[in-house]
Amino acid sequence: MTVHPSGKTGAVTLVGGGPGAPGLLTVAGANALLEADVVLYDRLGPTAHLTTLAPNALLIDVGKLPGNHAVSQCDIEDLIVSHALTGSRVVRLKGGDPYVFGRGSEEVLACHARGIPVSVVSGVTSAISVPAAAGIPLTHRGLSHAFTVISGHAPLTERELEGLVLLGSTIVVLMGVGTLPTLTQGLLRHGMASDLPVAIIERGFSDTQRTTIATLATVLGAAAQASVSSPAVLVVGDVVRLAFTGDESAEDLISQAAQFQATS
Repeated sequence: MTVHPSGKTGAVTLVGGGPGAPGLLTVAGANALLEADVVLYDRLGPTAHLTTLAPNALLIDVGKLPGNHAVSQCDIEDLIVSHALTGSRVVRLKGGDPYVFGRGSEEVLACHARGIPVSVVSGVTSAISVPAAAGIPLTHRGLSHAFTVISGHAPLTERELEGLVLLGSTIVVLMGVGTLPTLTQGLLRHGMASDLPVAIIERGFSDTQRTTIATLATVLGAAAQASVSSPAVLVVGDVVRLAFTGDESAEDLISQAAQFQATS
């Protein structure tokens, strides 16, 4: 246990902040923030009300943008450890869940290496919540009895692509806008149906949330036409047919995409 010369005990709590909506922050996460001396936060967490959630804390922005990591992961871990070693109660506030593509395990190991007590408060992952906000369930009787969550940060291998096609489950992709071309072409190459529905949900739970729906064969054109951008969650599978977006159902949009494909 790390104890400051003043007698104060330092500790770290990794808090999953959910997809950004304040109402989806857990009670345990809110309590940790309320008691925090220092909060290191990401850009995708519930940051709009952070001064209220953590009224007594030093707030440090360590958020990363695609292709722009102003504060490296190593530097983030050093900041967590150094503040904890002064006896502070440190909260590392992350978007979604710390253990779902959040590098939370690396930060936990960094604390363990220095003998710092660390705990993890799970968060509502955007892999499930953002599709739900767009009306898309990940499983549905008769359509899908499983789902696979993958990172789109880097292109998948041929073996991974083949496995996804063989599994036949709903596919959820986080951070996948940049690798959308290689993903879709790879799935098609390994035999996935070209008319399988695809949804791209941008900026989930924000005032500018938007869903673009197409098919596996037409989604690249639809994404380009809509100028989709990160952050976004991608869903590939028949469950997309259950979505409803504004004045048109997902099924209507999918039919339009198929007609466009047939005439182009």
